Amino acid sequence: MYANELRRRRPRCGDKWHMDEMVLTIRGKKHSLWRAVDQDGNVLDILVQSRRNKKAAKRFFVNC
Repeated sequence: MYANELRRRRPRCGDKWHMDEMVLTIRGKKHSLWRAVDQDGNVLDILVQSRRNKKAAKRFFVNC
């Protein structure tokens, strides 16, 4: 019930979105940070991978 209330308060995402990629270091190892951002600038979801795999990241965001 609490999670449903939070989802209702979250701003609605637009119908167009794109992915941003950034490389960051966690405990001395490089990771890829992917963000899905809609046309209004709202962050839809975030994914951190130890290996850079763009195909898997796209698949993750489409299924969200």
